[in-house]
Amino acid sequence: MHCPIRTRGTEYGLKDGQIPVRRWGAAVVASAAALSVLAPASVAQAASGPSGVTAKGAYLLDSGSNKGLWNKSGETKRQMASTTKVMTAVVVLDTKGVNLDRKVTVKKAYRDYVAKNGASTADLKTGDKLTVRQLLYGLLLPSGCDAAYALADTFGTGSTASARTKSFISKMNKKADALGMSKTDFDSFDGISQGGKNVSTPHDLARLARHAIANKSFATVVKAASTKQKATNGRTYTWYNTNKLLGSYSGAIGIKTGTGTAAGPCLLFAAKRGSRTVVGVILNDSNRYPDAKKMLDWAFGTKTSMKLRQLPKGAQQD
Repeated sequence: MHCPIRTRGTEYGLKDGQIPVRRWGAAVVASAAALSVLAPASVAQAASGPSGVTAKGAYLLDSGSNKGLWNKSGETKRQMASTTKVMTAVVVLDTKGVNLDRKVTVKKAYRDYVAKNGASTADLKTGDKLTVRQLLYGLLLPSGCDAAYALADTFGTGSTASARTKSFISKMNKKADALGMSKTDFDSFDGISQGGKNVSTPHDLARLARHAIANKSFATVVKAASTKQKATNGRTYTWYNTNKLLGSYSGAIGIKTGTGTAAGPCLLFAAKRGSRTVVGVILNDSNRYPDAKKMLDWAFGTKTSMKLRQLPKGAQQD
């Protein structure tokens, strides 16, 4: 899917909410002392940080101060699988005048899309009517690609579903620009990338996670380990959060899992201890939950015991 070419913001003179990024390699005449200040991130991160994190890419951010704490290949682009759905939710929630109680009718096309792609699903039933708020639960807990399609189709513009989803993806890219996610491109509303160009960096995704968790509606959804939602016809949907960090790590408050053949296991996560909230990103890591624990313990200066919450038999896995 074609994504429009976007003009990137500069790394200097950053907008509010952006994290300064030091670039290496510019022509600089300086003393040895000054050069040590401008050392590459790889040198700085080697000095201090959580040990044994096996993720191909990772990032830790103090949400309150908006300060990067540690990274591993934090500026390297990678596929992000269903963590894409965090941006799907953000575009919906940041829509001016959004009505979360607006009712959306489930179309057969949403179910067909899931079946065709073998995608994770909220198992939405054709003809059921659910609110936008309920679809956000279906999007973010069981990682429903049918719920993602429903939201993109509803909040996109155009005379056909294809046009509407394409315009929605364009909105995702515009929001990425607005958030300073200069190395991010979306070609998908749910993480199923046809061209392999649905990419971001741990640094950019940390920015997205920080922005998302600040929205009360988003925060309420992603901290729920499970939910029951009733459609207008009385059908009850029971969804379980695929993020096993919830209910396992003390203070965990979200955010979203993602798994794909090219992307590997991914995780955007956040935890709160006292008045401090830390956001983390893990890309391509088969050890994502223990590694998230290592990163959070390092950030909080604690040692936490953790037994992973198990999902019920038949629940969606991501």
